[in-house]
Amino acid sequence: MTSNNPALQRPNSGNRAHTNGGKGGGNAGGNRGTGHTSNPSNGSPPSPWLEHPLDPRPNPAPTAGFVEYLRWMRSPDSPAKDGTKVELVTKAEQGNYSQRLKVLTERTRQIAGQNNCFPVTCPWRIRVGGHRGPESILLPAFDNLGIPYIPSSTLRGVARAQAIREVMENEGVTWAEADKLAGQRYFGYLDSSNPSEKAGKIIFLDAYPLPQQKNGGLAVDMANNLWSWDNGNLKYSANPNVFFSLRETSFLIGIKPTEHCSPEMLHQVKRWLIRGLTQGIGSQVNAGYGVLVELQKHFFSVDFTVKGQLIHGRQKFTRWTWNDRNQQWRMQGQPEDEVRAPAFKSMLRYWFRVFARGVLPPAEVQRLEGLIFGSIQPQPKHGYLRVRVINGQVTQCQARPNQEGKNDPCGVEEGTLMLDYSPEVPDSEKDTLAELVKNLVWLMFHLGGIGQGARRPCYSRKTRNQAPWWRGSNLIAKSGDTFWELPKSAEEFKEKFQQRLQGFYQALGKLGNRIINPTQLLSVGTVSTNQWEEVADKNCRILLCRDHSRGEREKPYGLALLHNFKQNNNYDKNLCGSTGKPSPVWVADLGDYQVITIFGVTKDPRLKFLKHLDESGGCLQLFP
Repeated sequence: MTSNNPALQRPNSGNRAHTNGGKGGGNAGGNRGTGHTSNPSNGSPPSPWLEHPLDPRPNPAPTAGFVEYLRWMRSPDSPAKDGTKVELVTKAEQGNYSQRLKVLTERTRQIAGQNNCFPVTCPWRIRVGGHRGPESILLPAFDNLGIPYIPSSTLRGVARAQAIREVMENEGVTWAEADKLAGQRYFGYLDSSNPSEKAGKIIFLDAYPLPQQKNGGLAVDMANNLWSWDNGNLKYSANPNVFFSLRETSFLIGIKPTEHCSPEMLHQVKRWLIRGLTQGIGSQVNAGYGVLVELQKHFFSVDFTVKGQLIHGRQKFTRWTWNDRNQQWRMQGQPEDEVRAPAFKSMLRYWFRVFARGVLPPAEVQRLEGLIFGSIQPQPKHGYLRVRVINGQVTQCQARPNQEGKNDPCGVEEGTLMLDYSPEVPDSEKDTLAELVKNLVWLMFHLGGIGQGARRPCYSRKTRNQAPWWRGSNLIAKSGDTFWELPKSAEEFKEKFQQRLQGFYQALGKLGNRIINPTQLLSVGTVSTNQWEEVADKNCRILLCRDHSRGEREKPYGLALLHNFKQNNNYDKNLCGSTGKPSPVWVADLGDYQVITIFGVTKDPRLKFLKHLDESGGCLQLFP
């Protein structure tokens, strides 16, 4: 009965070889049998599979859901665990569920009725429900067959929460009272003495992706929290985590009235559901995830262009290569460019910390940061600010990494950054938050880039013999609004910069309910040759340097001077940064001039770099 239906077959039934000792299995190198790193002489890279003697190299059918892959996932103590995890989720991402999704969405139409179904679209990514899978892989909600979906309970919760908020606003009652009223009338209220009020009036159905997207939108995702608080100090450490979310997915939603539901009641609940979905559902809503229709409401927006190394999403698995020096296999990934709202939120958070730590004690900075951007420690908070990007797209791919790509243009991404209030922010704080964030966004656009290479402006390297042909990043606002107008003269820019910074400090003081005097800067941490804090304090300088000879060099003036500082013919790591320790210098290219931020400037080599900039005679000090 099931043999002719691929969706109902065991996923690896198509090409399995039963062998002993891990030999064969349809792939080369199955002679290890342990899942551990093998001898390079046999040409076998690490395997993402458990390599059971009876099933060493599974070959899942395209219809296999991710939960099927977990049956053969390699041992968690594998020395190549990170690379094999990326390889495995990349394989699982290539599933084809269109046949199953066609059945499931048609079932929804038949149960709810054609008129009670409607599609919704997620313009970017969404992760609803789910749980933490093996090795802390965050999984979206999967049904029993491993098909991604939005559970009916989630939809019901979204509609009910929206109803409660509106009843509170319209009738001036508390959350508990509004919950009771909405439950009695629409969603069911178990504590009611009236039996007719105990049950809900509307049935919510599970929402499945429409079959046009064959894998249901299942896409590998990545989170990388570079900075973390540690006893009042910030620690830098890259910590990429791979997980799954659904990308640009359209769902079919169905709701069905019971015999006690009137057409007006059904219409009202549908309206609440749609309004709730526009606010975003699931996790990471404040970082742009989970919105299911276009969000029109916002207090600030700006179109932007990113040029250079671009914002990257996940690393896509490509192949394994053997490293002779380290005597181990290395996973080779291909970075995938993607316009991501979390990149903007992270950069806003970074510059908030830089400026706030220069005038406030660390505990207060950490408190306000959690209030605005959300936090996990010490208490989970959603935060006041929602950051979204709409119409994000890569309009020019990065230069090809071979000789043919030497004259390719740099990569370009475009989109619209939109900022909105979360439901957490009190009305009394909205104007202050908007003032603080607008000034912070302006500073972010004029102090550096975004994504990979954010600390350096975009510059060409095509005079060299090997790729990459471009480095750095330019973040450019595309707006005719006077707010974004770039002054022609350096003196006018200095005046505007200080107005924005002053506006940020004033809003910061108001939000923290304290007076901030930016002329009395703190001195944070110890500054030495190899030690500094990324803080706009007494040990920081921000300069504006004119560049009258632009076009004569491959690099802007400030960056060219920075790269002239070398030790043993290499870049000075205490000026240009090194692996695991970012550079204390930011250079932003604004065309006729550059903005250069230097942390820990009171000690060499940063002090020496500052003196060379001053000797050029073309610099203005913007900060302090």
